[in-house]
Amino acid sequence: MAVLANTFTTYAAIGQREDLSDIIDMISPTDTPFLSSLKKSKASARFFEWQTDALDAAANNAQIEGDEATFNAVTPTTRWGNYTQISRKTFIISDTEEVVDKAGRKSEIAHQTRKALAALKRDQEVALVQNGTFNAGAVGTARQTRGLAGWITQGSVGAGAGVFPVPSTNTAAVAGTARPFTEALVKSAMQAAYTAGGAPTMLLVRPADKVIASSFAGNATRYEDADSGKLHAAFDVYVTDFGALKIVPDRFIDAAAYLIDPEHVSLKTLRPVSRQELAKTGDATKTLIVAEYGLEMGNKDAHAQIRDLT
Repeated sequence: MAVLANTFTTYAAIGQREDLSDIIDMISPTDTPFLSSLKKSKASARFFEWQTDALDAAANNAQIEGDEATFNAVTPTTRWGNYTQISRKTFIISDTEEVVDKAGRKSEIAHQTRKALAALKRDQEVALVQNGTFNAGAVGTARQTRGLAGWITQGSVGAGAGVFPVPSTNTAAVAGTARPFTEALVKSAMQAAYTAGGAPTMLLVRPADKVIASSFAGNATRYEDADSGKLHAAFDVYVTDFGALKIVPDRFIDAAAYLIDPEHVSLKTLRPVSRQELAKTGDATKTLIVAEYGLEMGNKDAHAQIRDLT
């Protein structure tokens, strides 16, 4: 085959219109399951505090008839605290870029605002789960809130050097020997939380560990309506001897799994997410999106974590 001489083709033509879709395709995940599950309340200072208490250990309480009363020592409450953390996103758009005709969006500022809000939410998820210690901050030093990884002191850590965090001294966990996520680890962690008085209802896991959870022996027998035309190879709720756990994958957690009792953890907000246009100093618009928040671990013993997972 050959092209005849003087055939005018698109390779030589001038003035062809571009074919640019009006759809901007973005698959970056924006789901934040832990942040979305938290109860919300307002903070009034950058350091916020709460108290925990506990009953005496249960005992066989048998007393002599007519005996004179003796008095037990009173145990004071335990006072805990955490710091708020500031997270922000910024962008600057030239005023010309804002008004020119664009594909896929009418306003560049609006488009970048949507992206920044979603990205900021993901950053909050990372902080609320992964931060192992808090930082009080100082001039020139950012404050940091302590997340799940630094609060929970029961469940399981890897062998060898593995140690749970010590919240009372603001000491982060120490990594131990990595091991696979297993059903036995979940059962043991759930029992630990239940024995302490907690009632976890959510199991937060990495995507790969969600796949492992679907192969737990507790899911060996499956029932399905023959008319549904569906084959279920996974399950979202795991029923233990101490309650049911909703298994929730989270793309932003570290090498751990968390058993969460939502009644005993919440999000404290000092400044809600807001968008502000900063002072104009030239031919461009500057935008700041900011939030200030912290994690209130109502009672750390209501939860459990399984650390040091391969």
